[in-house]
Amino acid sequence: MFSAENIVVLGAGKSGVGAAVLAQKKGKNVFVSDASSITLEYKSILNNYDIKWEENGHSDYILDKAESVIISPGIPPSSPFVQKISSLGIPIISEIEFAYHYCNSKKICVTGSNGKTTTTLLITHLLNNAGLSAKAVGNVGESYAMSVAIDPPDYQVIELSSFQLDFMFSFKADIALLLNITPDHLDRYENSFDLYVNSKFRITQNMTVNDHFIYNYDDPVIKEALAKRNLECQTHPVSIFQKDGVDSWLEKESIIIKINNQKQTIMSIHQLAQQGKHNVFNSMAAGIAAKVLDIRKEIIRDSLSDFQNVEHRLEKVAKIHGIDFINDSKATNVNATWYALESMQKPTIWIVGGVDKGNDYSSLKGLVKQKVLGIICLGKENNKIQEEFGEIVSPIYEAQSASQAVQISYRIAKKGYAVLLSPACASFDLFKNYEDRGHQFKKAVRSL
Repeated sequence: MFSAENIVVLGAGKSGVGAAVLAQKKGKNVFVSDASSITLEYKSILNNYDIKWEENGHSDYILDKAESVIISPGIPPSSPFVQKISSLGIPIISEIEFAYHYCNSKKICVTGSNGKTTTTLLITHLLNNAGLSAKAVGNVGESYAMSVAIDPPDYQVIELSSFQLDFMFSFKADIALLLNITPDHLDRYENSFDLYVNSKFRITQNMTVNDHFIYNYDDPVIKEALAKRNLECQTHPVSIFQKDGVDSWLEKESIIIKINNQKQTIMSIHQLAQQGKHNVFNSMAAGIAAKVLDIRKEIIRDSLSDFQNVEHRLEKVAKIHGIDFINDSKATNVNATWYALESMQKPTIWIVGGVDKGNDYSSLKGLVKQKVLGIICLGKENNKIQEEFGEIVSPIYEAQSASQAVQISYRIAKKGYAVLLSPACASFDLFKNYEDRGHQFKKAVRSL
């Protein structure tokens, strides 16, 4: 069990409030502090559990008796208050690490630069269809700590960001999945890709011979990093492009899984609910996790064919006069948008732009040449997009609202086209967050 009695929680969002409720239920002295204002919903939860809190700044006195600090993933280690905590020698952990000490559920953990949410929900869907008690928690769904505190299932399927992994120490996954590693959030890692890779590989820490690590054999970064590590756990490589030395591969466009020397053809990739190479891989990885748990082939096949994806991730909004409108607002980096464009099967009008995080768009040029017939920039600063794609697609339109972008796309698209909102950028210039951007896009489409 967790020995510290006096706990400070930094951040009063989903993660922090969940940790605070769990701490209170375990008899800890807990105080919640947020540098910004706390929403009415979370204030109500904290008050209902008689948890003390402050907002709009961190008071120094809250550290006087603190034996441990639980940090929310959105707070960077470089922030002055976190630096002060470190200088005082007070241990800093994540909500995931804290909740682990009170968790009796099996833990299936998913990380990667892209595809985490889809794969987490897909595995949860598989387990529930097999009659198992499972919940998607962490970065998607409920807070892991809140789930442990209130209604723990037999299986916690945990989506983990690198920020959460950074402050996990004794935590151990029973099954871990590493989907891919591409440059993202490097500002949190001293602009070092190696530090970011090390962060992702923390998902394998403490795993034993009884645990299972499922990884992308086609990702050169993962293969190189794995070669430098000596993991005790059972490893399950997954490949779309190779057959030798892997536990899941493609044969004549069908998914094959081989576990314990038992080879099974699961289904044709054309039966998958989610199309595109990345979703084929996600489905194969989820299928391996299911087979490790001895879930029957028929349940895996049915689950992979009827899965409904998360909102704002390649979400089909409507078909209007033969034009498909697709909401991929969750694509806030170039790599996520690469996957979206790769999955498009129709001539595409692409809505892109927002707050650029130092994007390098060059990797998208081949797909844009192949699939995109029109570009609409949705953001305040779009010069970089204009420069990168101006010679490939012309004209490039400008929009200052989701409604304006939808109106332009509807005007220039033709029957048989797709309109794809996949911004490759953060949303904070015109919207509250990517959810707000996606909701405004969907509202504009439905008003056509």
